[in-house]
Amino acid sequence: MRLAHSLIALALLLPGLVSAHALKLGDRVPPVGVSDRGELLYQQDKFSYQPWNSAQMSGKVRVILHIAGRSSAKEQNAALIEGIKAAKFPHDRYQTTTIVNTDDAIPGTGMFVRSSIESNKQQYPWSQFIVDSNGNVRKVWQLEKGGSAIVILDKTGHVRYAKEGALTQDEVQQAMMLIRELLQQ
Repeated sequence: MRLAHSLIALALLLPGLVSAHALKLGDRVPPVGVSDRGELLYQQDKFSYQPWNSAQMSGKVRVILHIAGRSSAKEQNAALIEGIKAAKFPHDRYQTTTIVNTDDAIPGTGMFVRSSIESNKQQYPWSQFIVDSNGNVRKVWQLEKGGSAIVILDKTGHVRYAKEGALTQDEVQQAMMLIRELLQQ
Protein backbone atom coordinates (compact mmCIF):
# COMPACT_ATOMS: atom_id res chain seq x y z
CA MET A 1 0.00 0.00 0.00
CA ARG A 2 2.84 2.40 0.87
CA LEU A 3 4.45 1.72 -2.51
CA ALA A 4 1.18 2.55 -4.26
CA HIS A 5 1.00 5.87 -2.41
CA SER A 6 4.62 6.58 -3.33
CA LEU A 7 3.97 5.89 -7.00
CA ILE A 8 0.86 8.07 -7.01
CA ALA A 9 2.73 10.90 -5.30
CA LEU A 10 5.62 10.58 -7.73
CA ALA A 11 3.28 10.62 -10.73
CA LEU A 12 1.59 13.76 -9.41
CA LEU A 13 4.92 15.46 -8.79
CA LEU A 14 6.58 14.64 -12.12
CA PRO A 15 5.21 17.61 -14.08
CA GLY A 16 6.85 19.98 -11.58
CA LEU A 17 10.20 18.29 -11.81
CA VAL A 18 11.20 19.56 -15.25
CA SER A 19 13.65 22.43 -14.85
CA ALA A 20 17.10 23.59 -15.83
CA HIS A 21 18.54 23.23 -12.34
CA ALA A 22 21.23 20.71 -11.41
CA LEU A 23 19.08 18.89 -8.82
CA LYS A 24 18.40 15.33 -9.96
CA LEU A 25 15.80 13.00 -8.45
CA GLY A 26 17.44 10.17 -6.54
CA ASP A 27 20.83 11.91 -6.34
CA ARG A 28 22.34 13.98 -3.56
CA VAL A 29 22.37 17.72 -4.12
CA PRO A 30 25.51 18.88 -5.94
CA PRO A 31 28.20 19.49 -3.28
CA VAL A 32 28.59 23.11 -2.26
CA GLY A 33 29.95 24.99 0.71
CA VAL A 34 29.24 28.43 2.15
CA SER A 35 32.06 29.95 4.18
CA ASP A 36 31.24 33.67 3.83
CA ARG A 37 28.59 33.92 6.54
CA GLY A 38 27.21 30.34 6.37
CA GLU A 39 24.96 28.75 8.97
CA LEU A 40 23.40 31.20 11.40
CA LEU A 41 23.67 30.06 15.02
CA TYR A 42 21.82 31.52 18.00
CA GLN A 43 23.26 30.56 21.38
CA GLN A 44 23.11 32.38 24.70
CA ASP A 45 21.29 35.34 23.11
CA LYS A 46 24.08 35.84 20.55
CA PHE A 47 24.23 35.29 16.81
CA SER A 48 27.24 33.81 15.08
CA TYR A 49 28.04 32.04 11.84
CA GLN A 50 29.86 28.84 10.97
CA PRO A 51 30.83 27.42 7.58
CA TRP A 52 28.16 25.21 6.07
CA ASN A 53 28.40 22.38 3.55
CA SER A 54 25.67 20.50 1.69
CA ALA A 55 27.27 17.18 2.75
CA GLN A 56 25.78 17.84 6.22
CA MET A 57 22.22 17.25 5.00
CA SER A 58 21.53 13.63 5.84
CA GLY A 59 19.98 11.96 8.87
CA LYS A 60 16.62 13.75 8.69
CA VAL A 61 13.88 14.36 6.18
CA ARG A 62 14.60 17.86 5.00
CA VAL A 63 12.90 20.64 3.08
CA ILE A 64 15.37 23.07 1.59
CA LEU A 65 14.01 26.48 0.72
CA HIS A 66 16.50 28.39 -1.42
CA ILE A 67 15.48 32.02 -1.85
CA ALA A 68 16.91 35.22 -3.19
CA GLY A 69 17.28 37.86 -0.49
CA ARG A 70 14.06 39.57 -1.58
CA SER A 71 10.62 39.57 0.00
CA SER A 72 9.07 38.65 -3.36
CA ALA A 73 11.13 35.43 -3.45
CA LYS A 74 10.22 34.61 0.16
CA GLU A 75 6.52 35.02 -0.61
CA GLN A 76 6.61 32.59 -3.57
CA ASN A 77 6.46 29.52 -1.33
CA ALA A 78 4.97 30.96 1.84
CA ALA A 79 2.03 28.52 1.59
CA LEU A 80 4.36 25.52 1.91
CA ILE A 81 6.21 27.08 4.85
CA GLU A 82 2.91 27.80 6.61
CA GLY A 83 1.86 24.18 6.01
CA ILE A 84 5.12 22.94 7.50
CA LYS A 85 4.71 25.19 10.55
CA ALA A 86 1.15 23.95 11.08
CA ALA A 87 2.18 20.30 10.71
CA LYS A 88 4.66 20.56 13.61
CA PHE A 89 6.89 17.81 12.24
CA PRO A 90 9.13 16.10 14.83
CA HIS A 91 12.42 18.00 15.19
CA ASP A 92 14.38 14.80 15.76
CA ARG A 93 13.43 13.48 12.27
CA TYR A 94 12.63 16.62 10.26
CA GLN A 95 14.62 19.77 9.39
CA THR A 96 13.80 22.89 7.41
CA THR A 97 16.90 24.43 5.85
CA THR A 98 16.45 27.93 4.47
CA ILE A 99 19.29 29.14 2.27
CA VAL A 100 19.11 32.87 1.64
CA ASN A 101 21.15 34.19 -1.25
CA THR A 102 21.95 37.70 0.03
CA ASP A 103 24.09 38.22 -3.08
CA ASP A 104 20.73 38.41 -4.88
CA ALA A 105 19.14 41.07 -2.68
CA ILE A 106 17.97 44.50 -3.71
CA PRO A 107 20.97 46.85 -3.22
CA GLY A 108 20.96 48.46 0.20
CA THR A 109 18.64 45.90 1.81
CA GLY A 110 21.23 43.38 3.03
CA MET A 111 21.06 44.58 6.64
CA PHE A 112 17.25 44.22 6.66
CA VAL A 113 17.43 40.76 5.09
CA ARG A 114 19.91 39.54 7.74
CA SER A 115 17.76 41.08 10.49
CA SER A 116 14.74 39.16 9.19
CA ILE A 117 16.75 35.92 9.11
CA GLU A 118 17.92 36.50 12.70
CA SER A 119 14.35 37.13 13.82
CA ASN A 120 13.24 33.86 12.20
CA LYS A 121 16.11 31.97 13.86
CA GLN A 122 15.01 33.30 17.27
CA GLN A 123 11.41 32.31 16.58
CA TYR A 124 12.28 28.87 15.10
CA PRO A 125 15.58 27.86 16.74
CA TRP A 126 15.30 24.27 15.48
CA SER A 127 15.27 25.46 11.86
CA GLN A 128 18.50 25.88 9.94
CA PHE A 129 19.28 29.19 8.22
CA ILE A 130 22.17 29.56 5.80
CA VAL A 131 23.27 33.03 4.66
CA ASP A 132 24.99 32.74 1.29
CA SER A 133 26.62 36.13 0.69
CA ASN A 134 28.31 35.08 -2.55
CA GLY A 135 25.49 33.09 -4.15
CA ASN A 136 27.54 29.87 -4.16
CA VAL A 137 24.54 27.56 -3.77
CA ARG A 138 22.57 29.26 -6.56
CA LYS A 139 25.54 28.99 -8.92
CA VAL A 140 26.44 25.35 -8.16
CA TRP A 141 22.82 24.18 -8.18
CA GLN A 142 22.16 26.27 -11.32
CA LEU A 143 19.11 28.02 -9.88
CA GLU A 144 17.48 31.07 -11.41
CA LYS A 145 18.28 34.51 -10.03
CA GLY A 146 15.66 36.34 -8.01
CA GLY A 147 13.52 33.35 -7.21
CA SER A 148 12.70 30.53 -4.87
CA ALA A 149 13.32 26.80 -5.07
CA ILE A 150 11.97 23.93 -2.96
CA VAL A 151 13.95 20.71 -2.55
CA ILE A 152 12.78 17.76 -0.45
CA LEU A 153 15.42 15.27 0.71
CA ASP A 154 14.86 11.88 2.29
CA LYS A 155 16.76 10.99 5.46
CA THR A 156 19.68 9.64 3.41
CA GLY A 157 20.09 13.06 1.77
CA HIS A 158 18.75 12.10 -1.66
CA VAL A 159 16.54 14.45 -3.67
CA ARG A 160 12.92 13.31 -3.74
CA TYR A 161 11.43 16.55 -5.11
CA ALA A 162 12.80 19.76 -6.61
CA LYS A 163 11.05 22.72 -8.16
CA GLU A 164 11.92 26.33 -8.87
CA GLY A 165 9.29 29.03 -8.58
CA ALA A 166 6.02 29.15 -6.73
CA LEU A 167 4.27 25.88 -5.97
CA THR A 168 0.59 25.64 -6.85
CA GLN A 169 -1.84 24.75 -4.06
CA ASP A 170 -1.96 21.17 -5.42
CA GLU A 171 1.85 21.00 -5.39
CA VAL A 172 1.92 22.25 -1.80
CA GLN A 173 -0.47 19.45 -0.79
CA GLN A 174 1.57 16.88 -2.71
CA ALA A 175 4.80 18.11 -1.11
CA MET A 176 3.24 17.87 2.36
CA MET A 177 2.05 14.34 1.57
CA LEU A 178 5.57 13.39 0.43
CA ILE A 179 7.13 14.80 3.62
CA ARG A 180 4.69 12.83 5.78
CA GLU A 181 5.40 9.68 3.79
CA LEU A 182 9.18 10.12 4.10
CA LEU A 183 8.83 10.63 7.86
CA GLN A 184 7.05 7.26 8.12
CA GLN A 185 9.91 5.39 6.44
